[in-house]
Amino acid sequence: MLEVADDRSGTGSFIISSQLPVKDWYQTFANATLADAILDRVVHGSYRIDLSGPTLRDPKNKEKQ
Repeated sequence: MLEVADDRSGTGSFIISSQLPVKDWYQTFANATLADAILDRVVHGSYRIDLSGPTLRDPKNKEKQ
């Protein structure tokens, strides 16, 4: 991931999609130095879209469809 973030940083675009909240991203990396490097390249200058609402995977929602 660091290679992709480094290659694209400042020169191109890439999309990251995650079900994990951004506040929890740092602790998911085993190496703190690697996490700093990746998140520094990804978070700065990015657009973030937080989606909310019921999941379509919820079995209760199948009754409504």
